[in-house]
Amino acid sequence: MRAASSCSIRRIEPVRKVEGRLRLPGDKSISHRYAMLGAVAEGSTEIQGFASSADCQSTLDCLLGLGVRIEQEGNHVKIEGRGITGLRKPSGPLNAGNSGSTMRMLCGILAGQSFNSMLTGDESLSRRPMKRVIEPLTRMGARIHSAPGGLPPLEIEGARLTAIHYQPPVASAQVKSAVLFAGLLAEGETEVYELIPTRNHTEIALEQMGAALVRSGNHITVRGPALLHGLRVQIPRDISSAAFFLVAALLVPGSRLTIENVGLNPTRTAILDVLCGMGAPIRTHNLRNINGEPVGDIEITYSEIEGGELPLESIPNLIDELPVLAVLGAHTSQGISFRGAAELRVKESDRLAVVAENLRRLGAKVEEFPDGLHVPGGQKLRGSTVESYGDHRIAMAFAIAGLAAEGGVAVHGSDCTAVSFPEFFATLAEVSHY
Repeated sequence: MRAASSCSIRRIEPVRKVEGRLRLPGDKSISHRYAMLGAVAEGSTEIQGFASSADCQSTLDCLLGLGVRIEQEGNHVKIEGRGITGLRKPSGPLNAGNSGSTMRMLCGILAGQSFNSMLTGDESLSRRPMKRVIEPLTRMGARIHSAPGGLPPLEIEGARLTAIHYQPPVASAQVKSAVLFAGLLAEGETEVYELIPTRNHTEIALEQMGAALVRSGNHITVRGPALLHGLRVQIPRDISSAAFFLVAALLVPGSRLTIENVGLNPTRTAILDVLCGMGAPIRTHNLRNINGEPVGDIEITYSEIEGGELPLESIPNLIDELPVLAVLGAHTSQGISFRGAAELRVKESDRLAVVAENLRRLGAKVEEFPDGLHVPGGQKLRGSTVESYGDHRIAMAFAIAGLAAEGGVAVHGSDCTAVSFPEFFATLAEVSHY
């Protein structure tokens, strides 16, 4: 187990109900992609609803270091594109902060530039695996040097790239995106074949910006060298952030929430499918399409739910929601079990170990597997202090646990929520009724 975070402590007390209308931050995954693609497009890209997360700010900071002109006012970001090969050699290392998305996807763009660059990150990111992007980009002609074990920092020697056909060994939208981004600079057609489909925001963004991209089943092909065009884009609200509030409404009797303008891309709505399958009363309405992404409002009311075993094929598209689903498991009748989630061991923390530890601190029984967890149902959580281990999704999941835990929950290291959702605690306070 890694050392505990030394950040702030936030205490969450039990509430009478969770009720209200929410407008959450912009989707983090989509914000990253449009910022990077806007930087290598022709003309300007205007992004409304850009994510407020520290991770997305890391992406903007890296692009600034590459000579990209960016104007930012609140959640409105304007990026002046420099063209596919127009980025400037940075004067020093590019710091991706805590953001694995920034490091892995930006590798794909930097691999085909005419200069060398270095990507660094914080202590947490420096422990996260990068071989998964180094291997395919090396096959395309890039030269990438890493710390032992394929860990950051990454030194990237820009090179002339050639197209490849690639099947990622792990289900990862970041790896897919890195290869497709490199394919924009490569000669020929770069194809990625996914055994298990992952979130498709990259493909949608590339189509919106004019790339020669073909999707056929699990095959995605992009032709390079590419010419992208800047555009105006509206980012939907983040469904991964919404997941915490959906679970909150299912923990506290009498709760009712409406979450507005949420991205409902089918590759991201596994959380809705799973909760509905367990008996959660969820409705979507006001459905529409914005820049190729389906968007709508989500309504949820409290109900006792069954739980069950999460389908193995849904795990890649539930990976960010699994910690808070584990918290929910204790409150279901059957409990919640899942396998096939070994990826959680190499996130900002070992999320399987940390979730199990924190649930036990709250008095719950938990069975931990190498690639999953079983949380029996019908358990009453009791108040205690839990550790975030500097992991934003752990901090938020156990803050939600505090809404229904007898005596409340104190989250040690709570300020790490800024990585993905700086407004999390303020938003939670808005809908908490004591």
